[in-house]
Amino acid sequence: MLRRDPEDRGPVRYGPPLPEQGLPVLPELRAELAAAAGRAGTDHLAGGPALLDAARGYWTRRGLPAAADRVALAPGAPALLLALTGALGGDVLAPRPCAAWWGPQARLLGRSVFRVATPAECGGVPDPYALLETVRRVRAEGGDPRLLVLSVADDPTATVAPPELVHEAVEAAAGEGLHVVSDETWRDTVHRPHDTVFLSPAEMRPDDVTVVTDLAGAFLPQGWPAAVARFPSAPAGAALCSRVHDVLTAIGAHVAEPVAAAAAFALDEPAAVTARLADAVRLHARVAHAVHGLVTAAGAIARPPQTGRHLYADLGPLRPALAALGVGDAQDLEDFLSARLGMPAPGGHRFGDDLGALRVRLDTGPLLGATDDERTRSLRSASPLELPHVRGALTRLGSAFDDLRDDAR
Repeated sequence: MLRRDPEDRGPVRYGPPLPEQGLPVLPELRAELAAAAGRAGTDHLAGGPALLDAARGYWTRRGLPAAADRVALAPGAPALLLALTGALGGDVLAPRPCAAWWGPQARLLGRSVFRVATPAECGGVPDPYALLETVRRVRAEGGDPRLLVLSVADDPTATVAPPELVHEAVEAAAGEGLHVVSDETWRDTVHRPHDTVFLSPAEMRPDDVTVVTDLAGAFLPQGWPAAVARFPSAPAGAALCSRVHDVLTAIGAHVAEPVAAAAAFALDEPAAVTARLADAVRLHARVAHAVHGLVTAAGAIARPPQTGRHLYADLGPLRPALAALGVGDAQDLEDFLSARLGMPAPGGHRFGDDLGALRVRLDTGPLLGATDDERTRSLRSASPLELPHVRGALTRLGSAFDDLRDDAR
């Protein structure tokens, strides 16, 4: 994560990566990558047959069948969003806060990004009334909003938006003629899938929604970049997919063949992949809820995490204690907590939040251990919070927040 100049409090151009898995690579994935390592080329932009078929099967199992001419892949979701933004044109709307990589894609193309407030219960999906008001204001000022990016299972807030909110927001967007991009990178990391309803906007409006999934969310290491996009089922979906391929071709956004082989294997969801994913989600959920308890006990505000490997905390109630330590905004908070905790703690400004708000994303991956042996033990343990290395990491984090609480008092 690139640190900004201490004197610079302007727009953030580069954000932090997705929260790390913090676990050794699955042996079966390593084997697939190694077996394809002799093929030093790149997969075709339209998609190698194995990966395209795997992506279509993945979505079909989730109730979103896709035709072959409505699927694209790229080396990471940012490249797909860049291509979509270029193909669709116009300005972009996004919830505040949102994933750190959404905004730079539009700014790179010279497009404006307009932030829309989210409701109190979740992030990732804009409040429908705030969305309508923002669209009205932007058009009145001469803007051209065409694209709404949202995430039902969200980074950075780790919340899952309720179906009724998703429905209202997507209907409002469709009524204003906006194309919706649903970032579903985290849909397979929902902590309690049997108790939490995940509704994809593409299930509601199949003709108006493009789905983007970065496989670093649930399936692949971040160093093996691959992402897939599913385009609308309407005839216009094939045309949009074709234009996106044109942009990807122009920027040389190829997926390396060994990575494509591993991605196809993962998206086929064999038993080894699904078992590892279930174990990893369970582990990160336990650690995230432990962190949530420590942070809120110290007086900070955070929604209970429901998905992913992170949570989003508001340290506004601890502002007096932080001010005494020279922390006045989110960049100061990022610097202070990253040094104090010994792990990245990106401030809310990285996600489009207000610089003056003392908000931070805390990731669980760094808390699982410092070596592959420790991380493997965390994954296999029935009581990971009792392991010495996990307990020690949580104790250090809790002590840092307890010190702030005591100073505030």
